[in-house]
This record gives sequence, C-alpha cells and structure tokens, in this order.
Amino acid sequence: MGIITREYRTITAISGPLVFAERITGAGLGEVCAIRLPDGEVRTGQILQLSGDHAVIQVLEGTSGIDAESRVVPTGRAARIGVSMDMFGRVFNGFGNPLDGLPPIIPEKYMDLYGLPLNPASREKPDFFIQTGISVIDGLNTFVRGQKLPIFSCAGLPANELAMQIVRQAKVSGGEGDRFCVLFGAMGITSREAFFFKKALSETPAMERTISFINEASDPTIERLFTPRIALTAAEYLAFEKGYHVMVVLTDMTAYCEALREVGSAREEIPGRRSYPGYMYTDLASIYERSGRIRGLEGSITLMPILTMPDDDITHPIPDLSGYITEGQIVLSRSLHRKGVYPPIDALPCLSRLMNLGIGKGKTRDGHRRLADRLYSAYAKGVDVRRLVTIVGEEGLTELDRSYLKFSDEFEMRFVGQGDIERSVDETLDLGIEILKTLPSGGGTS
Repeated sequence: MGIITREYRTITAISGPLVFAERITGAGLGEVCAIRLPDGEVRTGQILQLSGDHAVIQVLEGTSGIDAESRVVPTGRAARIGVSMDMFGRVFNGFGNPLDGLPPIIPEKYMDLYGLPLNPASREKPDFFIQTGISVIDGLNTFVRGQKLPIFSCAGLPANELAMQIVRQAKVSGGEGDRFCVLFGAMGITSREAFFFKKALSETPAMERTISFINEASDPTIERLFTPRIALTAAEYLAFEKGYHVMVVLTDMTAYCEALREVGSAREEIPGRRSYPGYMYTDLASIYERSGRIRGLEGSITLMPILTMPDDDITHPIPDLSGYITEGQIVLSRSLHRKGVYPPIDALPCLSRLMNLGIGKGKTRDGHRRLADRLYSAYAKGVDVRRLVTIVGEEGLTELDRSYLKFSDEFEMRFVGQGDIERSVDETLDLGIEILKTLPSGGGTS
C-alpha cells in the first residue's frame, strides 16, 4: 500500500515567518511540512509548536503569497540535510543550497539538523592545541581541540577580517594536518560582507579544506536560525564519521539571537531579559554543546562563535549567556583599534579555561604556561601604570614604572599588533621572551 498523504487547508493566521493552522492531526513537533500555494509553488515549513490540533509552522522561504487557500502537507520526517565529502570547497546558503554556481551535491547520507544528544559520560577531555597563527590566542589563550571559545567584538571592529584570518591560518600540530578542516557559517551579514567573505574564501589556499554557509541580512529570518545547525551537522558528519578535526567558525551570533527574538515576538511569547526569549540560554547551549570529542572516535569539533556586543556591553544577555556556556572568551578592544593595532585583542579580559590541557611539552613547548603568566603579569602592571600617568604624569613615575609602561606599549604594538601575518607558536613564544627581556632582570625569564 502507498503512504497516505494528508493535506490541510486550515490556515487561520499569518504572522511574520509563521503560519498558524488548525485541525492538524498525526503530525509531530519539529516535523517538516510542505506549503502548497494556490499557484502551485511549494515552500518548506517546520512545525514549531503543537497545542492539541493547532500548529505553529515556520516557513523557511517567507510567507509572502500564502493565504487561506494554501495547503499544509506534513511529510512525516524531521528537518535533515544531505552531506557528503563533495562539500569541501563549496559555498552554500543558510539552508544548504549552493551559492557558487555549481550543482547541488549528491548526498552520501541525510542527517538530522538538530544532531543527536551526547551522553556527557562519552565525552573525551579536549587536548592538543589548534594553531591560529595569532599570537594573543596561541600564546596567551590557546585554542584546544574540542573546545568552544567565542570572540566578543564591538560594532565596527574587524571581527570579520579576524574570522577570515583564522579560517585561512588554522591548523593542527603533528601529522594530522591532512585530517583538519574548517566550516564557516555567516549569519545576517550585509551584501558587502558577503562579497568580502566569498572573495576571501575563493582566494585562500585553504579553500579546498573549507565549507562555507552564508546567510545575508536580506535572506529570510528563519534561515538565520538554520545556518549554525546546518554547519554543525556537516561538522558532526566529518568529525564523528570521517575522523576529521573540524573547526567551526560562526559569525555573527548576535544576528542569530536577533532572529530568535523576532520569531519569538511573532509567536507572542513572554519575553525575557531585554525582550529576548526566556529560552535563549537553552537554545544557545543546543548549538555550543555540539562541539567536543567523543570517546572511541578519532575526530573532534572545535567551535569559535563570533558575536557583536550591543552597545559594547559585555554584560548584555548574548555575551553573558555565551560566556556561561563556553570555555572562555577572546575580547576585541575599541581603544586598541583606534591605535591602529590589528588584531585589536585586549589580552587582559581574555581567557581560555582549557588552555592548560593543550600546551606544554610535546604539545607546544615546555614552559609555555609560565611564559604566558609572566606576559600577563607584566602587561597588567603596564596598564596600571598607564592609568597612573593620567593622574600624576610621567614625571611622577619611578624607573621601574617607566619600564613597565614601555613594555605595555611594545607588547601591544609588536605582540598583539602582528597585522595580517601568520606566526607559528614557536615564533609567538620567542617574541614573548624577547619583549620580556626589555624589563629589569629580563622580566623574570631566567
């Protein structure tokens, strides 16, 4: 017998990207639906909420043209994406459709968009560092395989340029370089930014080991909610089925959260902090917690989400909740950007909680932790002296104070402000030692 397909012409209301229908029976939460318009066009939707026989359906391609004569057809399956090794070197939109003018991939298999829940007991401890080629990260806030480490930016700072530099330069140590790849997901970006990313990706030698998903601000809001999940589903396929070490870069998670708020408002949900949905913490966790390593499997997923702090406020709900879920943060500084320092990473509020698991003898270099602590300590003293200068002037400083002030300037211009160049971890650590030697007694490097 064939499968009986039910069609429902019971749409009662439309709000933003959502369609409200009644008398929907036999369907499940998260089920994919086809929306058939009177002119024959078919759009894709997903059931967000079921209350009795009433359903709230989000339409992926937008609700323009949908009316009471349109039909809802449940498909009986959850949202999935087709994956295969042919995705390497390709650029897709937020729904996984090609943007590079090439034909769609032939899927090796279909995978659930929301992934599978991982047993915490099966998680393996993150280990070994990922070299980004950026000194402040590699030297002071080392990125570890299986970690989730966000970048907190401010509006107008070069977070996109930093993201592309990381995509271009990132690599793993040892003989596993051929099993390393990068997945890049962009959400809510402008056409100009999309052009920048596509051009930069096409020119990078790392393109053959990169997969990109790009959602523009002009694309449907719902697409923004799918983009990170599609990227992570592809990452799970490569990491846990093909044994790759996958680094996922997502920008901008603030655009994702704004889309979450817009959909929540259309659903008339009770808002939480600053009108964001009360479940935003859980929603972000469902994305961030898909990174990591699984015991018995070779691959790993390392996540670097990039978000813009509204009003430069690190206590805003988006960076605040992200900080609770992730294992540290890299913070960009507007004052360093004004000085012409690139990348403008403010070392003092940065933190990598898993750094000690990925550094040291056999991983980076013996004494790495000790050197990082001395650099942090000396720079913090230099910043304190810089504040003191605004009160007493340089004439009131001791010779030791002047040496720390000079160190902080050199640290920012040479160690932090490396420009658009790549440094190996050995070059980074050697430079740190060299700068410390400008302090009395070599800054304690002996």
